[in-house]
Amino acid sequence: MAASLKAKKKMKIDYNIAKDVYDEFIKSCSKKGYVPHVVVERLMKKFNQTGQM
Repeated sequence: MAASLKAKKKMKIDYNIAKDVYDEFIKSCSKKGYVPHVVVERLMKKFNQTGQM
């Protein structure tokens, strides 16, 4: 039987964010058709690689 790929592990991150900032981020993501957690993951990845947002 062939081995299957393991699923990526996900972490839940809890942060306190101002409601107006959060609401604006969610609106912007939905207008452009992005999923919020994907945007955050890509920003984290870019920050880890370059040290810049």
